[in-house]
Order: sequence, then C-alpha cells, then structure tokens
Amino acid sequence: MNEADALDLVRSAIWTIIVGSAPAIVPAMVVGIGIALMQALTQVQEVTLTFIPKIVAILVMIVIAGPFIGAQIYALTALVYGRIETGF
Repeated sequence: MNEADALDLVRSAIWTIIVGSAPAIVPAMVVGIGIALMQALTQVQEVTLTFIPKIVAILVMIVIAGPFIGAQIYALTALVYGRIETGF
C-alpha cells in the first residue's frame, strides 16, 4: 500500500461520512433556523423549544434515509474489503 492508496481510502471514508450524515444534519439546520427566526420574531426565548422539533426532524429523516445511509456504508465497506482482497 502506497501513499496514493491510503489517501484514496481516507478520501472515500471522509466522503462517506459527509454523505451519510447529511440526511440528519440538513433537517436539523433547517428546523433550527426556522425556530430561531420564530423566537426572534415573537421574542419567546424558551431554550427547550428548539430541542424537541430538531430531535423529531432528525429521527424522521433517519427513518426515511436509513437505506441510503446503509448503502453508503456498505459501498465503503465493499471498497475496503476489495482492496484488502486484491492486496491494494
């Protein structure tokens, strides 16, 4: 295994982390911005108001995007095992 192979595996792993976590992060950001805007407009500064909608949005998106996230992790695992099998 040379440096190019190691960098390729690291790049693939980082890309898998980004793509796999995006379905959970994007709804949390959208809901957070919406609630922050609502709190700024109504001046209701309740701290617990932000947590429940974010948690619900994240759980719903994980349920919906679960097969996609699993496929991304499976593809990375197949790539790594394929490289091990062929000796890099």
